[in-house]
Amino acid sequence: MLLNFKEVVETHQEKVRNICFRYVKDVQDAEDLAQEVFMQVYESFEQFRNEAELSTWIYRIAVNKSIDFNRKKVRKKRFGQIVSLFGFKEEGEIMIADKGKEPHKKIEDEERKKILQEAIDKLPDNQKTVIILNKYEGFKNKEIAEIMKISVSAVDSLMHRAKKNLHDMLYKYYDGRVLNI
Repeated sequence: MLLNFKEVVETHQEKVRNICFRYVKDVQDAEDLAQEVFMQVYESFEQFRNEAELSTWIYRIAVNKSIDFNRKKVRKKRFGQIVSLFGFKEEGEIMIADKGKEPHKKIEDEERKKILQEAIDKLPDNQKTVIILNKYEGFKNKEIAEIMKISVSAVDSLMHRAKKNLHDMLYKYYDGRVLNI
């Protein structure tokens, strides 16, 4: 099977960017990671053994690169905190206003999203991966199993534990109030 690399990129780049963005939460970083994913695909295409779908292989690379990026970012942030103790300032975040919604609703929605995302970020990597791939990217459990190279029952188990952990974290955060998230 001979594929045109340009077609491979065009077919999968939006999904790869979305996967990366779900992990890194920054458009530019997601774009950079997506480029890295396709560079790796290009460089290691001869190693692809058709044991899984090409898309599965590409998405697995995207997940792995995103997880690695976040791990490096955490290490860099820790180093940055040490540096800031010695008088250096960290860069601030730029916030962009969302127009078209009532301000209090927008604030409530953003707060809920932030709390949920923080809870997802606290999950172990494998649980976080199944949540992102299923709930945000719409992959079926069988596809997730192929991407993660685990069984479908392992995906089911990870999903169950991830939901339980999210429930526990959110319940604790909201101190037992009923949520409509």
